[in-house]
Amino acid sequence: MSEESTLSRSRFRATASRLDRFNHAPAGAAEAALLACCGSRHWARLIAAHRPYPDLEALLAAGDEASYDLTPADLDEALADESVVGHELPPADSLGALAAHTALQAAHDAYEHRFGHVFVICLDDLRPEERLDRLLSGIRDRLGNEREAERDNTAEELRRIARGRLVRLASSQPCLPRMPGFRIA
Repeated sequence: MSEESTLSRSRFRATASRLDRFNHAPAGAAEAALLACCGSRHWARLIAAHRPYPDLEALLAAGDEASYDLTPADLDEALADESVVGHELPPADSLGALAAHTALQAAHDAYEHRFGHVFVICLDDLRPEERLDRLLSGIRDRLGNEREAERDNTAEELRRIARGRLVRLASSQPCLPRMPGFRIA
């Protein structure tokens, strides 16, 4: 048996094992774990109520469906949750990085003032050194949106964030570190 095949099987067992533990956890514990993925209690209850999930794909489909069913109040609840904090940014250890961090904070403030909620963007597929640029360009682009269009963008980004966190919940991938002061994910 090849090393790659053995590694693939062990990853499958780890994912199956974590998913199995999630499937058999008490409802309160499952909901608490799900709230770390998306801060909407309604979203967490919906997904917990439909357990057991036969595989990761079924869990992700349930997460997507629950995300599409978020009411405006559910979305507000999820956005108010501090666990929306996500990716680590590079340190402000140079003049350019310090300027970028300052610009980011100003853009966050402008965004929150304009839209009344935190800015969220899924950066899961980016390398750490790409995140700050993507974050700055994303917030700059989205500041020009109309309120309803931005709510739709925010809901989609929140769905993508929750999807990545569900993968980490049900697999052996490590959780992302919390970064106080920034509301990005």
